[in-house]
Amino acid sequence: MTAAFTAARAEDADEREVKPALLRGWRRKCPNCGAGPMMRGYLKVRESCPVCGEELHHHRADDGPAYLTILIVGHLLAPILLFAFVRWRPDPMILASVFSIGTVALSLFLLPRLKGALVALQWAKRMHGFGGRQREPQA
Repeated sequence: MTAAFTAARAEDADEREVKPALLRGWRRKCPNCGAGPMMRGYLKVRESCPVCGEELHHHRADDGPAYLTILIVGHLLAPILLFAFVRWRPDPMILASVFSIGTVALSLFLLPRLKGALVALQWAKRMHGFGGRQREPQA
């Protein structure tokens, strides 16, 4: 075996646990140490963790958190909206107002947490440069 192959196998054997990383990301904490804040603002991910120094700039969350937020909010509120309309028949303006506020509030709550979880998943799976080494393209 070559030295590069042995080093690659040793690093692959050092698995990062996904569940603790996802929970830390959900809390918007560093997926490595769980102590440092991951976010610098509402959705801006820090370049690195201020506590452990783990580099976080590798993430490629892109539109994933927004997509997941829309998916979850839609699947939660659509059946509730239908149930409320059929059961109580409120005035359409009241129904629209209540569910608009609920949709915005739930979306604002979920978006940064889902982004943190997605960045933590990428960290745990060593995606997009989180692995510490660049793999050479296969011929």
